[in-house]
Amino acid sequence: MRHRMVSSKVGRSGAHRSAMLANMICSLIEEKAITTTAAKARMARSMAEKMVTLAKNGTLAARRRAVAALRSPESVGKLFSDIAPQFADRAGGYTRILKIGTRRGNGAEISRLEWVGIAPVSKKKKTPAGPEAKKE
Repeated sequence: MRHRMVSSKVGRSGAHRSAMLANMICSLIEEKAITTTAAKARMARSMAEKMVTLAKNGTLAARRRAVAALRSPESVGKLFSDIAPQFADRAGGYTRILKIGTRRGNGAEISRLEWVGIAPVSKKKKTPAGPEAKKE
């Protein structure tokens, strides 16, 4: 019976699952949005909300707990200095999950996890070098 079971296992061992979640949250902190499956997005959302709540506290103990969970001091620094102050007056609901569609290869439901009120980092598109690229 599935009574009182909190999270899904997403087909991974415990160590693999925690490493995957830490990497996803670090990517969310760096890129401001990530695209993943719906199940992974729900798991990452839970951890991201807890990390922001921890960062809003701002103490040294909170910073150490965040580094232990995320395993990336650079991401934790960005979380505490950039992201947490933007949510200082918000009492939860720091992220949103947008359903994108299904993956072409296996039909998995794909979702986008992003911060509420923070614009994602736009990636520069590669453009040709101009008239020199056309001459051949």
